[in-house]
Amino acid sequence: MIRMLRAARSAAALALLAAVTATACTAGPAQQPVAGPRAATVTPARLSDTLPADPVRMVLPATGAESRWTQGLDVFVRQVQRVAAASCARDRGFTLPDQVPLAFIRYYELPDLDFIARHGTSESATVPAPSASPAPARTGSAADVRACLAEGTAAARALRERYAGVQGQWFGTLTTLRRDPATLDALGTLPDCLARYGVRARDENAFFALADARMQTAGPDGPASGENTLGRAYATCMRPVEAVREPARAELRTRFLAAPGHADAVRAVRTTLVPALRAAQRRYGVPLVFPQP
Repeated sequence: MIRMLRAARSAAALALLAAVTATACTAGPAQQPVAGPRAATVTPARLSDTLPADPVRMVLPATGAESRWTQGLDVFVRQVQRVAAASCARDRGFTLPDQVPLAFIRYYELPDLDFIARHGTSESATVPAPSASPAPARTGSAADVRACLAEGTAAARALRERYAGVQGQWFGTLTTLRRDPATLDALGTLPDCLARYGVRARDENAFFALADARMQTAGPDGPASGENTLGRAYATCMRPVEAVREPARAELRTRFLAAPGHADAVRAVRTTLVPALRAAQRRYGVPLVFPQP
């Protein structure tokens, strides 16, 4: 699955934007693709520990680049949850069941075009694993596991509740741009632009269905080359769309921040979130980092 768009958080956590309901595009007549934007040999994505000057940009992103802070915040809170649960289990002398490794998840309505152009539609930076003490070999009982997982959930909630409510409202506000005439006009240029690079897709949903299908059918050497070609085509063709949407999102955020109903939550984000994150770093030994192209 394309990690960029498909991950869903709980409403209380992120009230994340609706995932794409993709349908595969119908193959059209063969055509000569225009040579796509070329990239030099791509180095692995980097990580940064630089926080935004205003924490609001981490919680209420308005651009793809700002969403990197949002991705890092989400991963950090989920790592705190896992580390707190694992610490509880270690103290009780057992090991928790293995879990799927965490990944940075990009957002559908905040496409990070610079990142996609370099790394494709699904790749991201590697989430660093926090240091951990050796775990006991014993498997805990169901009750033991539930108790420690609950402890991890509580640790994550203590962080997430500082921003989740206002963030959910912001993501809901972002979806209003789907009906914006200027955005719809800009998105209307996408199929013809993609076709110039040999990609047959009638809209964004069809594009990501195609990307998913290619990922599923990639050979044993992996889909990197084909995915990078798709990513560069998508990034190139979406730049006119983002040229319309980014100023619109910035204006939306200005109005959102000025709304009296958001004042207390925004003030709390600005004054309490970063100290709480730093305290959690010290307590749980979890790195607070953000993906970079």
